Amino acid sequence: MLSEVLQNRTLFQWVKYAIYLALLNNVYLFLVEEIDSAAALNTSVTSLVSVFQIFSTTIDTAAWLILLVFFELETYMLSDQTLRGATGRAIRVIRGLCLVAICFACWGYLAEFYGLLASEPLDPMQCGNVDDSWSLLKGLDQFESLTNNVCGESNWVTLSNYDRVLATPELLQSAIWLAATDFINASAWILVVLVLEVEVRAVLSSRGEKASVGGSFVFIKLLLYFILFAAAVFWGFEGDFLDFWDAILWLFAFFVIERNVVSWREETGLVAD
Repeated sequence: MLSEVLQNRTLFQWVKYAIYLALLNNVYLFLVEEIDSAAALNTSVTSLVSVFQIFSTTIDTAAWLILLVFFELETYMLSDQTLRGATGRAIRVIRGLCLVAICFACWGYLAEFYGLLASEPLDPMQCGNVDDSWSLLKGLDQFESLTNNVCGESNWVTLSNYDRVLATPELLQSAIWLAATDFINASAWILVVLVLEVEVRAVLSSRGEKASVGGSFVFIKLLLYFILFAAAVFWGFEGDFLDFWDAILWLFAFFVIERNVVSWREETGLVAD
């Protein structure tokens, strides 16, 4: 019986770290996607603000991965005594910096959503000016260079907040919904981390004494995880496989962290009301 438990625990650890590696691979995939998008738009990095606007998803995912690793250290790998010392303070500082980067990335999602809202129909008189320096919006963060004159093929709109970008009304509306979902998803994840931070601090401050955490935390997290799951389902139906796959991996990763926190609370006598 004991050997079976140990085998299951070992298998779970391997699955957990495989998920973390898959998330690391997603950082690379998002970077490639955003580099291609920037190249199609002829966009260059001119300031720190432009870095967060162009590479918001890559920065967001990388910062989340670092945050996840430190939550894993706090809730599973390191002892409470270690976490109450210099190591714990260093972890909290780095995690705070990651949270700042995540908030900036969230702002990037909002800016992207706002940037897609302004558009106007393509004036037929402009057709002569549409050449290969223009780009086509194929989806959220997906652009391709214009290779032939598209005037007369469809009802095109120009994106007012972009430089020489065309889109069909249908694809533009789809991109707007996806951008809104990105922002809502990022905001929900930030709230999840804030709630987890409160729980981690409660465990460390208990110092082994019996204490309690509010049951409202459970309701808040269930609501947030429902929003995150709904966003993943939406991406799945929209055919955005990378975002869907990434969302599923993150939900599993934080299921692991939640499991760690529950076990940690039980060990220290901290219970939920």
